[in-house]
Amino acid sequence: MTSTFPDISISTERLVLRALDEDDVPSLAAMMNDEQVGAWTDVPQPYTEDAARTWITQYAPTERTAGRGLDLAVTEFLTQRLVGIVQLAKTNWHVRSTELSYVIAPWARGEGYASEAALATARWLFRDQKFERIELRTAADNTASQQVAQKIGCISEGVLRNACIAHTRTEDGRWVDVRTDFIVWSLLPEDLDGVGDELADTGGFTSFSEWN
Repeated sequence: MTSTFPDISISTERLVLRALDEDDVPSLAAMMNDEQVGAWTDVPQPYTEDAARTWITQYAPTERTAGRGLDLAVTEFLTQRLVGIVQLAKTNWHVRSTELSYVIAPWARGEGYASEAALATARWLFRDQKFERIELRTAADNTASQQVAQKIGCISEGVLRNACIAHTRTEDGRWVDVRTDFIVWSLLPEDLDGVGDELADTGGFTSFSEWN
């Protein structure tokens, strides 16, 4: 049984999810320097193009080949512009479970890209990779991320108290840590039956192995 994610591309009506490449460096760095990304993730701030290049050329390939996770660029089908990232991590191949997270560029928010990309990834995991569980963790005050989890059919399983480190800016512009709770969400194959028609059209999601 496989223990490594394949090189793949996943297409929806509006998006293409594919491996990150070096052409994404400027857009990835710009996206990761956004205030909301700084607040809700552990991405170093400021985020440099060198850091983006290291992620793309070293971290992401190593995580995939080691079987720990998968990093996918989310791009617009028509423009090929980078609109976000979907990341799989903490993968357990015996249990067939993984943790999913997403980041959307500030200019692309409000278009439903996060839910469309996350749902396409979930369908691919359940149908092609035979996964049985996807887990999401959202900071207690990150309502936008929670709305995405709810929209794709996730079930809230509970709260991990004091388990999350978020960040806020001080008056002098420094980032400081703020401890908060994690809300834990899960998605099982049968949960996708309740997803709205606008996201449940499986004809819009296709995957292609050995993407280059």
